[in-house]
Amino acid sequence: MNPLDSLTASFCLVMLFVTLGYIWSCAVYPYKACRSCRGFGHFRSSILGAIRLCRRCNGTGRTLRAGRRAYNATVRAHRAIRKAQNRDQRDGQ
Repeated sequence: MNPLDSLTASFCLVMLFVTLGYIWSCAVYPYKACRSCRGFGHFRSSILGAIRLCRRCNGTGRTLRAGRRAYNATVRAHRAIRKAQNRDQRDGQ
C-alpha cells in the first residue's frame, strides 16, 4: 500500500466536501454583500454628507456570487440547447 494513495484519497474527499458545501451555500445564499459599498447600497459624500447610490449594485447592497453566476449560465445554456433540439424535432416531423 502506497502512503500517497491514502493521502490522495483523503485530499479528494476533503475537496469533494468543500465543493459540495460551496454548491449548497450558493443555492441557499445566492447573494453576497457588494464589495464596493460593503452592503450598504450607497455612499456618503465627505462634503455635505450627500448620499449617492452604488454603481456596482445599483443601490441594493447585494451582488450575485460567482458560483451562482456560473450555475445560472449553465442552466441558460442547457435550456437553449433543449429548445433548439425541440425546434429541430418539430421541424423534422
